Amino acid sequence: MHPILGTIIQRLLLGLVTLFFVSLIIFSSVEFLPGDFTQAILGQAATEDTVAAFRAELGLDKPAYIRYFDWIGAVAQGDLGYSFSGRSASGVDRSRAVVDLVAPRLGNTLFLAGMAAIVSVPLALVLGITAALYRNSVYDRSVNAVTLTTISFPEFFLAYLLILFFASLWPVFPSLANVNAETELAERIYKCILPALTLTLVIVAHMMRMTRAAIINLLASPYIEMSQLKGLS
Repeated sequence: MHPILGTIIQRLLLGLVTLFFVSLIIFSSVEFLPGDFTQAILGQAATEDTVAAFRAELGLDKPAYIRYFDWIGAVAQGDLGYSFSGRSASGVDRSRAVVDLVAPRLGNTLFLAGMAAIVSVPLALVLGITAALYRNSVYDRSVNAVTLTTISFPEFFLAYLLILFFASLWPVFPSLANVNAETELAERIYKCILPALTLTLVIVAHMMRMTRAAIINLLASPYIEMSQLKGLS
């Protein structure tokens, strides 16, 4: 087997194991939450028969391990369950499928993430590589100081600063915008610049520092040092 293919398979298997343990943690955390979910949804006025029927409808009367595998199987088939935030003891059922709630917003999320990735990944690689090549220089210290400062602030605080400067003091971009399927591409990009810039600052800061550390470790490898001793640069 090719080494690269073996590495890819190993990473995929490791990712599956990680997802398995994460799912266990999420399920267990919800399982041990205090209170009764059905009672909270139906209210204190609901009768015991109504609560029992609702628990049977949701499958909450089954053992925990069966509910876990039912949940995993449903997620694997694209069934994320239902949101019961609108259901009450009055009998009015305004529950909606989670997929129907997520799907309309998924496009905007992917578009925003794509905008941030297109800018942040190349920029972080360039900054990380150049900072490693010019290690301990003024440029390296400046880049590290800026990225460390960016990492130190929460994302929402960076967003507030961007809104303050580029939407309030200098009204270049909108502080609040609505983007839907009918919005043209140019207008969509314009309205997403500030949130995309917020994500870009955070991603660049983290990725640049990881890239810099990786390149420094690579430059310290024996074969790199031997190549430099032989006159290569």
